[in-house]
Amino acid sequence: MLEEIISKKYNLLKPFLDEKSRRLFAAAEALSIGKSGNINLVSRATGISEETIKKGCIELESGESTSGEKIRAPGGGRKTIVEKDPTILSDLETLIEPTTRGDPESPLCWTTKSLRKLAAELQKLGYKVSHSRVADMLHMLGYSLQANKKTIEGTDHPDRDDQFKHINEKCKTFQSEKQPVISVDSKKKENIGNFKNSGRELRPKKDPILVNVYDFKDKELGKVNPYGVYDITNNSGWVNVGIDNDTASFAVESIRRWWNMMGCKVYPEAKKLMITADCGGSNGYRVRLWKVELQKFADETGLEISVCHFPPGTSKWNKIEHRLFSQITLNWRGKPLTSYEVVVNLIAATTTSKGLEVKCMLDENEYPKGIKIDKKHVEELDIVRDEFHGEWNYTFKPRNK
Repeated sequence: MLEEIISKKYNLLKPFLDEKSRRLFAAAEALSIGKSGNINLVSRATGISEETIKKGCIELESGESTSGEKIRAPGGGRKTIVEKDPTILSDLETLIEPTTRGDPESPLCWTTKSLRKLAAELQKLGYKVSHSRVADMLHMLGYSLQANKKTIEGTDHPDRDDQFKHINEKCKTFQSEKQPVISVDSKKKENIGNFKNSGRELRPKKDPILVNVYDFKDKELGKVNPYGVYDITNNSGWVNVGIDNDTASFAVESIRRWWNMMGCKVYPEAKKLMITADCGGSNGYRVRLWKVELQKFADETGLEISVCHFPPGTSKWNKIEHRLFSQITLNWRGKPLTSYEVVVNLIAATTTSKGLEVKCMLDENEYPKGIKIDKKHVEELDIVRDEFHGEWNYTFKPRNK
């Protein structure tokens, strides 16, 4: 919090300060904090080196300014590595992607890789960069560095990290071959009606939107089940808003609609499709109906469909949570979801500064619960299982009609 406050103040004043004034501002902030690590904190907040801030502290404490100092002209001085080569930011983000964690509803992320490890990886790519500059760039990207430590994230499967590596390597292989890779999941169900929706939006003073006191389900409108498909390579989303049950048939129908409406146009030469999904829910690895419906989809399209499930207890690692669902939640915060049309329009209006585009459709089909699929039926499917955790990683081959 303190770092953010200092950063905001500095960025507001920066256009009006010369080189010396910036140094003295940073030094004053460091001295006013009055605790260990203050110079480092101010350095991260302002981007001014620790040595420069120390110099300013000496000047303030002694009451003597450096005599005969030349003030650098605006735009003078050594350019930062980001100014010289902006591609370093995207390369850095690529390095940390496989190990990024975070609350999908928060813009703050963190990484378990150390600064020196990241600097070493960038140096292998040909960049001349130190670990301190990596810290600055991570701050620009919205990351904060934290120590490597174990955290509680549901069931801690012994092969969790190896499964993440497996998914990442397979994803890179598909992308190198220009084959589609999608992340899928169900967003939480939403009540339809004049109910309070978390968050706030700008409105005239003393003019809040009036909503119902109680959130009892509307018998006529009921709830909606948004099922999302996020195209990882193309940074685009598809949401199928169901009004019936969230079943495996609904999940696969959502993927089918994405392919027919968006996927086949973006990837006209596609022969394969990779799906990353959670371990549970309507697209869980133990759900037989999920496998039967995916085989039908493979037969219809002629695509080889590879599925990789995230280990138990790691649903927040799914790309769709960070890249799509969190943005939808931010977009409709403070707005009552009064009708199906409002839901579809708000989802379709979701965008980000990184170019996310979302399309949405209302699905009025019925998806009955309780459809039983026997084990023999699953054994007849054309499934090829990976050597590593075949229950989590498997491929459907299209069958001849």
